Amino acid sequence: MNYQELAATVLNLVGGKDNVIKLTHCATRLRFNLKDESIAQTEELKETPGVMGVVSSGGQYQVIIGSDVAHVCNPILAQIGEQPAGGEPEKKEKKNIGAVLVDTLTGIFTPILPAITAAGMIKAVLAVCIAFHWMDKADMTYQIISFMADAAFYFLPVLLANSAAKKFNVNPYLAMMVGGILLHPDFVNIVNLSRETGEAIRLFGLPVYNAGYSSSVIPVILSIWFMSYVEPIADKVSPKAIKFFTKPLITVMVTGTMALLVLGPIGFILSSWIGDGINALNNYTPWLVPTLIGGIFPLLVMTGTHYSIVPIGINNRMTMGYDTLYYPAGLCSNISQGAAALAVGLKTKKEKVRELAYSSGITAVCGITEPALYGINVRFKTPLLSACVGGAIGGLYVGMQGVRNYGGGSPGLMTLPGYIGGDGFGDLINASIGAAIAFAISFALSWILFKETDEGLNAINNKNAEAEARKKEKIEKEAAKLAAEEIATEKPCTQEILAPISGKAVPLSQVNDPTFAQEIMGKGAAIIPEGNTFCSPVNGEIVMVFNTEHAIGIRSDEGAEILIHVGMDTVNLGGKHFHALKKAGDKVKAGEPILNADLKAIQNEGYDIVTPVIVTNSPDFTAITAANEGEIHTGDVLIRAVRR
Repeated sequence: MNYQELAATVLNLVGGKDNVIKLTHCATRLRFNLKDESIAQTEELKETPGVMGVVSSGGQYQVIIGSDVAHVCNPILAQIGEQPAGGEPEKKEKKNIGAVLVDTLTGIFTPILPAITAAGMIKAVLAVCIAFHWMDKADMTYQIISFMADAAFYFLPVLLANSAAKKFNVNPYLAMMVGGILLHPDFVNIVNLSRETGEAIRLFGLPVYNAGYSSSVIPVILSIWFMSYVEPIADKVSPKAIKFFTKPLITVMVTGTMALLVLGPIGFILSSWIGDGINALNNYTPWLVPTLIGGIFPLLVMTGTHYSIVPIGINNRMTMGYDTLYYPAGLCSNISQGAAALAVGLKTKKEKVRELAYSSGITAVCGITEPALYGINVRFKTPLLSACVGGAIGGLYVGMQGVRNYGGGSPGLMTLPGYIGGDGFGDLINASIGAAIAFAISFALSWILFKETDEGLNAINNKNAEAEARKKEKIEKEAAKLAAEEIATEKPCTQEILAPISGKAVPLSQVNDPTFAQEIMGKGAAIIPEGNTFCSPVNGEIVMVFNTEHAIGIRSDEGAEILIHVGMDTVNLGGKHFHALKKAGDKVKAGEPILNADLKAIQNEGYDIVTPVIVTNSPDFTAITAANEGEIHTGDVLIRAVRR
């Protein structure tokens, strides 16, 4: 199955990405929140190969895919601009600490970049107004617009708290409250008074470091990371009757106290060390880091690791008042990428390539490089090399001149006024010269190295790849045909699927969910369970444990694919009250415990605990029947599936 094509088809039939408010998935279904469900083409969706059915329930438009739902969900999320959520691959990659750090920083900083960019652009406009004497710093208009720009930087800990909360999976409003604690005017006044009088600040008799956290980065990230461990404990120790009150109380009090006593000071000191270290590095080899960043920045963008450098630039501007690394080097890199693409546009004879090169090249020199990077430079390779060389040489120049950026924003021509500051126009002039050097070298190299045959080579490679794909598809079809013929000649065999738990067996038609009741997912039976331990119904292998642990997929040694789905809509519990005893890839024997669930707690949360046991590959069997109804015990035969 081509998941990319299926994802594109599903997205189109639900009304396109503009009709999607939110998308998550559970063990088997895409769960859409749509702006207008009447736009969705339900009947066409039901007839789409790969779609088992469509259900509208609980305010969600649910498209049933089956156990491969994650492979369809993630491409849709990519198209609508969200990160994959609600599930994870069967085999989760183990990341090293560097990869985890980059992923964390990227996830935290990416959502707040529009606010930082807006603030940087306002600062740039103000710098121009002051430079040309259109405004005076004493003017009330200037002062008001200035604090409008400063708001994003001053309240940066609150912005970071919100995005960090989503990354660390904690309550975003409690997280923002912790950010607010670090910025509260009373705390700021206490710190200022302590600095003036020398009197120590104490909380519960313990000393509080007299640091200011406005515009800080590391303290709040450390605090919300710590909160991700406190909140689950607060949830666990809080009595159910008063959990609404005690859980946030414990979370904020513990996290806020640790933020003021330990984590904030650690983050403040680390930020100072980073600033001092960079300052020392600039004093000895000011050209080194800007040269490296200018040269390799396109490669960092390709791998998604470029956001790990952004905090360094922000931290520099917050601690030293300016940045000499990320923003100046990024300026040269982005300008060089735009120049390389524009050279291709001037030299190519292909009209479509020329149009893309011109538009993406202009966008790149203004600060947004992805269209040029992926549309032109990576595609033809030589422009990418040219951009790296031009960016490195431009970075070398701005590094040697110690160019300082005071405004931030996305590095490019639009933010050049951000280099106005300090004494005179020296930084702006040298930043412009560095950008010009990067542009000239990158443009010249790209013009010399780019050959129209590059595109022809790509076309040949694409044709070869398409031929290989067609060949592979043909082989797979022939193999499937032979397998079907082999199955047709086999003698009938019966697969017995045992009850995974004791309780009352009921037909699927009595399940209060049309997906199961109408056998959209497949045939089987259901159990109203008694007890808390679910066992494997067959000898086989665990093929899927949903991340909220309310559903488990098993493939029997005989080839039956079985889904055990504990309760209705229990995905909304987010894993609470469930504990999987096995993981994907584990071999199991019939009767071996695979899942614990606190059924009483689930019922107290208001959920139906009826548990369907489904043969999801029902079409592979000639007959599937429920063997028992009424009282049933773990290990009794629940379903018989006959295959020929």
